[in-house]
Amino acid sequence: MVGAHLSGMALNHELTTLDARLLEATTTAADYKLYALDTTPPKPGMLRVEAGAGASIKLELWAMSAAAFGTFVAAIPPPLSIGTIRLADGRQAKGFIVEPAAIAGAKDISSYGGWRASWRRGRRCSR
Repeated sequence: MVGAHLSGMALNHELTTLDARLLEATTTAADYKLYALDTTPPKPGMLRVEAGAGASIKLELWAMSAAAFGTFVAAIPPPLSIGTIRLADGRQAKGFIVEPAAIAGAKDISSYGGWRASWRRGRRCSR
């Protein structure tokens, strides 16, 4: 999870109601860009870019049953989808990715290193 489904964030309940459990916090390989999408609630979109042309993005790995995963994936609205994410340590995991067309005009928030840091920064800026 890279955005609104992170622990303590607006959509985390969608994981916990499916009995998902947090395994660990980690980061992606430096092959991703993170964009602030214009959605309600606010969500990021993570896009894989050329190797080394992106940033490492903080995320959480969650475990859930195959049935729960199917239920979860069926409810994902476009422009988000599930793809294979490359982690900094070489592992791969299924996670949120965004359709490339959806980032047109979206703010690149990769420099924050993750959604939580970007969200905190945005809250401070809006006060």
